[in-house]
Amino acid sequence: MVLDEHQETTPSAILQGIMQCKKMDKGVLFIMWGAPNSRQAKKMMMLGSGELGKEVVIEAQRLGVECIAVDRYPDAPAMQVAHRSHVIDMLDGAELRRVIESEKPDLIVPEIEAIATEELVRLEQEGYHVVPTATAARLTMDREGIRRLAAETLGLPTAAYRFADNLEQLKEAVAELGTPCVVKPLMSSSGKGQSVCRTPEDADACWNAALEGARGKSVRVIVEAFVHFESEITLLTVRSASGTLFCPPIGHIQRDGDYVESWQPHHMTAEQLEQAQQIAGTITGHLGGYGLFGVELFLTVDGVVFSEVSPRPHDTGMVTMITQDLSEFALHVRAILGFEIPGVHLLTPGASATLKAAKASTDFVVSGLDEALKLPRTQVRVFGKPETKPGRRMAVALSADESVEIARKRAVQAAALLKEEYVHVD
Repeated sequence: MVLDEHQETTPSAILQGIMQCKKMDKGVLFIMWGAPNSRQAKKMMMLGSGELGKEVVIEAQRLGVECIAVDRYPDAPAMQVAHRSHVIDMLDGAELRRVIESEKPDLIVPEIEAIATEELVRLEQEGYHVVPTATAARLTMDREGIRRLAAETLGLPTAAYRFADNLEQLKEAVAELGTPCVVKPLMSSSGKGQSVCRTPEDADACWNAALEGARGKSVRVIVEAFVHFESEITLLTVRSASGTLFCPPIGHIQRDGDYVESWQPHHMTAEQLEQAQQIAGTITGHLGGYGLFGVELFLTVDGVVFSEVSPRPHDTGMVTMITQDLSEFALHVRAILGFEIPGVHLLTPGASATLKAAKASTDFVVSGLDEALKLPRTQVRVFGKPETKPGRRMAVALSADESVEIARKRAVQAAALLKEEYVHVD
């Protein structure tokens, strides 16, 4: 580090400068920071504090990072393990700026799509570090930006698609693409608002479902031609100081647009894997920055088709907490902190299955943990969400075995043993 004549040269100022330096010595990257809540702390702010953010915070805390969790509701999962938290409307740019300027984090880590990304772009231009980049967060916030990038700019194989701003345009798109087709809000999470339009008469119901499930104020939807796939996978892709690496492919099953099971590894031919890695490498390379990306792909008889990409850990990737030496959360944290990642290793095949709530309540308990944990090579993560809602993910069961098939059966069995018990309060 070189100080000029205008810089402060007190011991604390010099130390602060050292903390922020990256020094290369014989190819090894050294990064240093002080204890959380000290002047020399490395500060990470999570924008979105669900179950995925909770695991990111846990991994960051293992490396001594000071963590701030932000979400639109109190007592979100990541808030329960962070150093402190804030409750704001993250779609409100002024509110977002206020909390970021008050905390001055070294890293801003979006965990969900529903964020005022235009404000993130401005904050990045002012010197804040958004993971992986503010542009990546903006492009992937809505399905239009990322689909146009993939299909029109990068020329990647995708399903045919149209966009609609009202019911009449939706009906026209359905007529052009044919049925069945898939209707999705431009911005949503966990499959909310997604539906299959099986006949032209279903258009009205699909439009209403998209509006009800959308996040934010947009009423625009994407209509996709139905892809007849053999299977769908997530290819976790990591961009770090070491370059780009890929985790073994993860197979998954979705129901109502949201994942209910995942397993790793998913069998692919060498040709399929090469094509999948080429697609994932192209889209993540264009988005740029360091971090883990969840790239969703369809495997069809005609080749691999791009579906979506998230510039953050992926829900189907929770299986990596039992299968890999470094989970997707550990990989994400190492990458965004600037560490090199020499590789990722599959320790064992494994699977995950989810527990979903049946109704809305704040008075509930999770039962069946004792029975689920009796199963061999099985773990459970209870997310600690303060409120249930129909279809909301509340926990995940993880199971490992030398056989993917056995691991899947055991994970499903464990998840079935978990129950949401609703407590009657007078």
